[in-house]
Order: sequence, then C-alpha cells, then structure tokens
Amino acid sequence: MIDKNSSHIEAIKAIQKKLLGKKLHYQEIYNLMDEIANRRLSDVLTTYFVAASFKEGFSIDELYYLTKAMVETGTQLRFKGIVADKHSTGGVAGTRTTMIVVPIVAAAGFKIPKTSSRAITSPAGTADVMEVLAKVTFTPLEIEKIVNKIGGCIVWGGHLGIAPADDVIIRIEEPLSFESFDKIIISIMAKKVAVSTNHLVLDIPVGKTMKIRHFSDAEKVANKFVLLGKKFAMKIVTDINETLEPAGQGVGPVLEAKDVLSVLEQKKDRPLKLEAKALRLAGKLLDICFADAKIKKNGEDEARLILQQGKALKKFREIIKAQKGDDQISTESLLIKSHKLEIKSKTSGKIKEINNFNLNTIAKVLGAPADKFAGVYLVKKLDEKVAKNEELLYFYSSDRYRLKEAELTFKNFPIYEIE
Repeated sequence: MIDKNSSHIEAIKAIQKKLLGKKLHYQEIYNLMDEIANRRLSDVLTTYFVAASFKEGFSIDELYYLTKAMVETGTQLRFKGIVADKHSTGGVAGTRTTMIVVPIVAAAGFKIPKTSSRAITSPAGTADVMEVLAKVTFTPLEIEKIVNKIGGCIVWGGHLGIAPADDVIIRIEEPLSFESFDKIIISIMAKKVAVSTNHLVLDIPVGKTMKIRHFSDAEKVANKFVLLGKKFAMKIVTDINETLEPAGQGVGPVLEAKDVLSVLEQKKDRPLKLEAKALRLAGKLLDICFADAKIKKNGEDEARLILQQGKALKKFREIIKAQKGDDQISTESLLIKSHKLEIKSKTSGKIKEINNFNLNTIAKVLGAPADKFAGVYLVKKLDEKVAKNEELLYFYSSDRYRLKEAELTFKNFPIYEIE
C-alpha cells in the first residue's frame, strides 16, 4: 500500500531539487506526476514546479521520464498498425489546419485519432472550433469505436484523463499565458504516446508574435522532438515555418469553422494560405506513413487529390456524423449568430504587419472562445493595399458591450501596421 503522506513529501523534495537546478530521476518524476494528476499537490506547489522547469529546462532523459510518467498516470487509447497525428506548437490565431489534415489522412486510409485542446493562450483551440460542428466529448471506448470505424476523429482530450498531470499544469500556466519550450514538448508528446501515435507531423510556426520567435529556438525544439520520438519508437517529421499572419481569414470558433469548411468544399473564395499549409503538413505526414506502408505515392500530391476530388469533405462529414453533429453542415448553413461591427481604415497604404498578440487579445475581449460566435474576421491580409475608409476587419460578439470594449481596445492594441 502506498503511503500517501510519504509520497507527498517526496514530491515536495523533487520540486526543491528542481528549484536548485538539479536533475530528477524517473521515480521522483513519476511520483511528482502522480501527485499532480490526482490533485494531491496544491496549486502553489505545482506553480513552483512549473516555474522551476521554465527557468532550468529539462535534459532529454528528464523529458523522456516526464512524458512517460504523464502517460502512465493517465488513460491510454490502444490502436494497431500505423497511427498518424498532427500537432502544432501553437500560438497562431486563425490557422485551423488540423481539421483539414485529419480527414485527408483518414481518407488516405490511415488511422488518425486527434485529441485536441481547448484554447490556452489563443481565442480558440481545435476542440473549440470542432465543437461548433459536432460533439467533442467522448469516452475512450467511444473514441476507439469511432476511429476504428471511420478512421479518424477530432475530440477534446481534456475530458479523457489522458496525461491528467498535464491538464493541471496547463491550468496553472493559463493566467500567465506562457509555456516553456520543454513544457510544450512534454505536453504534446505525452498526448501522442497515450493515443498510440507512431507517425507525427509537427508544425512549428516561427515569428515575432508566435510562441517560438527565433529559428534557432525552433531548430532546438524540433531536434528534441525527434530525439524524444526515437525513445518512443515514433517517427516524427517537423515543419518549421515563418508565420507572419493567420493562414485563414477568421479568428474565433465559428469563423475558423467556416474557413475550414470553405477549404474542404473548395470554394472559390477559400483562404488559399490555409489550404496550402494544410496540404504541406498532410503531405509530410502521408510521406512517412506511405513509406512504412510500402506505398509508392507522393504525400502532398495525394493530399491535394483527396481534397480536390471531395474525398476529404466526404470523410469530414463522416467524422461529424460519428461525433453526433450535422453532417450536412456547409459554409452557407453555418450562420454567425452575433452582432457585427465593421472597422474601417483611417489611412491608405499597404498592410506591412499583423500583430498576432493584439489580434488574440481583441478576439478574447469579444468573448472568444466561450462565445462561439465571437471573433475577428480579417478583410485585409499582409501586403494588400487598403484605401482610407475601406473595411479592414469585422468584430463579432453576442454581447454589444464587448463589441464596444473591443473597439476601444483596438485603438491601443492595433492589429495592422499600414505604410
């Protein structure tokens, strides 16, 4: 029988040790994760651990131990064969590639059980956007049935008890709106290992208003992911990309869902940058899956074909139906049931820069992600010309007072730099 008091004391000692910059061994880390997962450690003590890891970072062995312990102290989903997944280090508003990649890969014949998070530092997480179209909360058994039947899913992972220590740590980090690079790596890898992922494409956006601001840091993060992946027999391909603006037009749950549907439906006015990025990521993931499946096809070419032939849309509708949503939903029938405010340019010129931090801030002021219909629609994107009094963007909110607050905030937190 485990002595809970002794376990608690050992967890505190491990935190003290990490605060002093010393490395932790597996038993110390497992014990600490178990205490956090079962909520036996106070928020104050957990915060000390988060702060210590942010300052000191972890060795590759510690990253492995933390990931392994997070997986072993939570629920695990079991799938056989090639199990694919896609993830982003995050920080990019309005770039909902996951909901395009999943149906493409599933339509190509590979399992892709996508467990997604709700918003941490952004106005919408993939689970928030998918929830506009379908239910995202399922039991582990229900998810296994959906994936084995349909090939893929897009569900909320927070309800499943997968890597529960990570969910507690995310809650601790949320008020500060930051995550350390090592914490991002552990968080992503634990969720992937727990759902049997063995083929992963990792999207690493880089930019001065992204989570990762420098290419040198992105390379370090990518290398750590690949090294950690080898320890779990997981093939990882990374995509380090400069990101200066959202790939889509909308920021906020419903607006991002409309962007996804317009790409899958191949609408003429679809956001082409979102489509291009999704195809590149799906292509890289399919390349490593095809290689192991001994299939001689080019990943991106196949992904594009699946999208253009409507197979991705068909598969997405199957996923929506399996997740108890309306599988006949379309860009036309998905209505934005909120108040709208048009913001016009006070000057003429060219869009030189888009500030992602300010965009996130204003979208959250409008009520996203709690208000599914709240958000910002970018009429103008980088390098586009704008005339004085021409529409720049639209604000949406179910609350008129939030619209007014966002309008005032916009004056101090400009989204565009026009020259």
